[in-house]
Amino acid sequence: MSTMKKMAKQSKSQWDGYSLKPRKEMPEGLWLKCPGCAKTIFQKAVAENMHVCPECGHHFRIGAKERIQYLVDEGSFEQILSELVTSDPLDFKFRDTSYKERAKSAEKGAAGKEAMLAGKAFIKGRGIMLAVMDFNYLGGSMGAVVGEKLSTTIEKAMEDSLPLVVISSSGGARMHEGVLSLGQMAKTSAALAKFDDNGGLFISILTDPTTGGVTASFAMLGDVIIAEPGALIGFAGPRTIYETIKVELPEGFQRAEFLLEHGFIDMIVKRKDLRSEIARLIDYCGKH
Repeated sequence: MSTMKKMAKQSKSQWDGYSLKPRKEMPEGLWLKCPGCAKTIFQKAVAENMHVCPECGHHFRIGAKERIQYLVDEGSFEQILSELVTSDPLDFKFRDTSYKERAKSAEKGAAGKEAMLAGKAFIKGRGIMLAVMDFNYLGGSMGAVVGEKLSTTIEKAMEDSLPLVVISSSGGARMHEGVLSLGQMAKTSAALAKFDDNGGLFISILTDPTTGGVTASFAMLGDVIIAEPGALIGFAGPRTIYETIKVELPEGFQRAEFLLEHGFIDMIVKRKDLRSEIARLIDYCGKH
């Protein structure tokens, strides 16, 4: 056999099993890049780890539905006031879109009809009243409905002598309701003051992000204030501060670890340990 024929046969054998057809694209949503360690991670592995990076421990933002699923005893959550929706008191419009339209559209990616789910639940057999903010609904902003849900949850905790657990995840007061949304800061704070006078236990859990009027009111009024690792916590966020006064904040400023070091919160607890820590606090305070 000639040298040329041998080379041709060898070349053909090297390509056996290969196809010249266009390669199929990898399905979207299988992988994600972790903001903490910049590694590309299998999304299913993150979901199975309570949406925490298995490599570096970065806590991804999650919605109210997932938080309730991870925190309370299975099937124990009994929701209240699920029918409440905004009345659009200011007939607010922004760029030819009404507030009511935006609110209705926001429901698609959220766990409910508003930025908070509230109700009674159990954590390791201990009864609690629970309110969970949902960042997936208009950035977890606080309007009149959120204020009413939280105030009612506080009242029921007082009536039934149950501990109160509130999980905050919010961009602050809702601009679509103007001063009415700011009024919820006073409303919820007054309800908590009454709850405290009656000897109630309030455990406040701060997640990424907790900012604006939520930070300036009920989120920082807990008897025990817990934060998730790396959570952004502050009044005005770094982007708002830069756009206002053109100052970039130092690395780590307004993060949970910074606040713990400076005495603004009591502890940082990983998502997987939160159930046990809340149960321990309830027992320690004798509120079960």
